[in-house]
Amino acid sequence: MNPVPRSSQPKFELFGDTLSGRVLWLTVAIILAMELVVMLPSLGHERQAWLWDRIAHAHLATYPLAQSGTTLSQQAQDEVLYFALADQITLKEPDQPPLTLHAGHPIPPNDRYVILADETLWYSTWRAVVHLLGLGGREMQIIAPSPLQPGAVLEVTVNEAPLDADLYAYAEHTFTVTVIMALVTGLLIFAVLDRMLVRPMRIITTSIIHFREDPEQESASDLSWLANRPEDEISGAARELKSMQDEMRGALWRNARLAAVGTSVAKISHDLRNILSSALLVVDRLETINDPTVQRASRTLVSAVERAAQLVTRTVDFAREGPPPVVRSAVELHDLVEEAALVVAPVNSGVVIRNEVPETLILSLDRGQIYRVLVNLMRNAAEAGCKTISVTTESRGGVTRMRVADDGPGLPLRVQDRLFQPFTSSGRYGGTGLGLAIARDLIRAHGGDLVLEETGPRGTVFAMDLAISETQI
Repeated sequence: MNPVPRSSQPKFELFGDTLSGRVLWLTVAIILAMELVVMLPSLGHERQAWLWDRIAHAHLATYPLAQSGTTLSQQAQDEVLYFALADQITLKEPDQPPLTLHAGHPIPPNDRYVILADETLWYSTWRAVVHLLGLGGREMQIIAPSPLQPGAVLEVTVNEAPLDADLYAYAEHTFTVTVIMALVTGLLIFAVLDRMLVRPMRIITTSIIHFREDPEQESASDLSWLANRPEDEISGAARELKSMQDEMRGALWRNARLAAVGTSVAKISHDLRNILSSALLVVDRLETINDPTVQRASRTLVSAVERAAQLVTRTVDFAREGPPPVVRSAVELHDLVEEAALVVAPVNSGVVIRNEVPETLILSLDRGQIYRVLVNLMRNAAEAGCKTISVTTESRGGVTRMRVADDGPGLPLRVQDRLFQPFTSSGRYGGTGLGLAIARDLIRAHGGDLVLEETGPRGTVFAMDLAISETQI
């Protein structure tokens, strides 16, 4: 297992507007709320337990007297009532006269009667909350069967102040324990979430920020460590982010080299054109000499000079910054394909070009740019040795798809994945590797795209989507 980098060690950011702090305090708040919800029924249970204790103590205080028939003095009754936390106790046993103990001091009138055997937990919870809010009464009479003697019933009058004090103490103790449990549990959950979610998110965010600030420089972030973690969603996202950054750095590096090449070529293109023009003038003079050997050499020189001029022009056009400008006009696509076919036919005299584009199809295009794309695709097919080239169109949903298909040998596997990258040759001798890259840029400038739809031993199909609506004549 890879060691955790120093910067990836947990740092608890408990305060401030951070994801770590929000996770902690949200966890504590949720646990605290759940504990408080659980605490409310426990308050009702505590109230019932206190009332049953009063019944049990009252019976314990009066049972010996009922068995012996002894009469207590007022002072003794006050002591017994003090032990039972009651102001008055009445014991009713079967076949026995009621036994009543009275306090010597005046007793306020009862505020309510509680039939304890019929009281539910929810009602007791509600009454406990009333006591905590200070809305309870002063005197309460409890009527309940004795838990110590079947058939015996006790009526106990108590002051509610001790009950209020007991509920306050219970609530304070329970709330303190609840807060401690919520904090401890929240810290434990926070530590786990910080390790599993928050820290990885911080690493990913830091990597994105560094990449935005300097995309060409690989930062010393912990993204590699995160990507090498055991398989999960976050490590997968880190791997994809790292892969994307690496690919974009490579693309930026290639674009920088292309920009440098374009700048260099643009500076020398003027002088180079003058040199090539001078060479063409010399070749023209050589062609006037009636010598077959000289004339063959001059034709070879003309072809070489023209290829050199085309290479310079294509390189400068491709290296020019920004997308090529599009000047749209109504273009009869069938006639445009015919013009391109006239240029391509001399490349391979045995090729048959089938123009299956409807003669009525008119599109709003840049005529010169689409002409260059068609010439490039058809010339590539002809130079590859195909026998037939077919140009077809299909319109669907406001998009016209044009296909240029041939029956050539297909493209090599080694170039298919990077076919549209600059300076990627398809294997044809003398190719610049810019034709398809320029063609795709021209189609994308029209709002569409150029893709390799199919290639193999039976031929190759290029498809271009032109995102414009067609108009019928």
